[in-house]
Amino acid sequence: MAILKPFKGLRPPKSIVKYVAAKPYDVLSSKEAREEAKDNQYSLLHITKPEIDFPEEIDEHDPRVYEKAKENFEKFLSNKWLIPDEEEYLYIYSQTMNDHTQYGIVGCSSIDEYFNGTIKRHELTRKDKEEDRMNHVRATNANMEPVFFTFRTLEEIEALIFEYANNNEPEYDFVTDDKIGHRFWVIKNKNTINKIVELYKKVPYVYVADGHHRTAAAVLVGKEKREKNKNYNGTEEFNYFMAVHFPHTHLKILDYNRVVKSLNNLSESEFIEKIKEHFYIEDKGNEIFKPSRIREFSMYLNNKWYKLTAKPHTYDNNDPIKSLDVTILSEWILNKILDIKDLRTDKRIDFVGGIRGLGELKKRVDSGEMKVAFALYPVSMEQLLNVADKDMIMPPKTTWFEPKLRSGLVIHLLD
Repeated sequence: MAILKPFKGLRPPKSIVKYVAAKPYDVLSSKEAREEAKDNQYSLLHITKPEIDFPEEIDEHDPRVYEKAKENFEKFLSNKWLIPDEEEYLYIYSQTMNDHTQYGIVGCSSIDEYFNGTIKRHELTRKDKEEDRMNHVRATNANMEPVFFTFRTLEEIEALIFEYANNNEPEYDFVTDDKIGHRFWVIKNKNTINKIVELYKKVPYVYVADGHHRTAAAVLVGKEKREKNKNYNGTEEFNYFMAVHFPHTHLKILDYNRVVKSLNNLSESEFIEKIKEHFYIEDKGNEIFKPSRIREFSMYLNNKWYKLTAKPHTYDNNDPIKSLDVTILSEWILNKILDIKDLRTDKRIDFVGGIRGLGELKKRVDSGEMKVAFALYPVSMEQLLNVADKDMIMPPKTTWFEPKLRSGLVIHLLD
């Protein structure tokens, strides 16, 4: 049984919400964040990536950076760029990209669900990245950015979301520079809130779609606060953290592609011959070729595109991990041929989100920065849920969700 808790959010006034709203901290480098927030004093990036308010040479993990997050947060509050809601509410957040719209409920999950397995994960987290976000939560005493959750669609919940959104004007309605539409409703009706909360108890599991490190950090800081407050009763806000909960049928996963610096001392012809042992290969010429189904890959090498189709011995349809295209590519080309064994640490490989298009792969190879590129067919939501249901972990850099949640529409205080 999953928990969805209303909370008293901090939100920006309508007049500045478009300027406060920011991309998640982990999709921007410090340099990109400086550019995004340039000449915009309202940008939440001043809180979520506060190193932008220091000289470029400062380390983003310097203690002064976290202190700056706290200082900037207090400035936002004193300037009334963030204002507390009067009562505990749930919220609806919709995003439209091209012809696709997804609707999620913004509410809090319990940290206990993380420990008891109600919240399921499909990625490993790194301690250094956990500690970075924990320091940020400790400094601000808030969940500044929501995590991105999904659950297997329940028609009753979906119907309530649509009914409310269709019959009420959104509190916020704006389009960002990347042409993504954002609408946000504040659910103030107590009966509607209670209905959603009760229906959510029918959800057996919640899945982390995006934001594994933010989730872990929120949970671990909540645990710390429990240890410091031995008489806690479970109702305190630090027992909960903020997430946007999307029905799984609303979400789309984009491809997450790979570029590699070298061919492991192989000539191009030797490399292709080794690939032929495990894949059927077809020369597609100079036109960009995009995979159209599972088990199909695109490769760009020396101004040519190739179609690779996995041979039957390279996958196991009965295994949720070994059946993934990302596993097939990692095992039979990156590992066996290119000797890239650890995707997290090997400096010869980089990853390109599908939102950038396959032209980005071509660009990076043509520039000489990279030697070869591979494009994959996107993982499906069912594959992701099946992996998580079996408490298994996907290979690194498997899922790329778009559109990304904008931070700053609502914030959850831990006290």
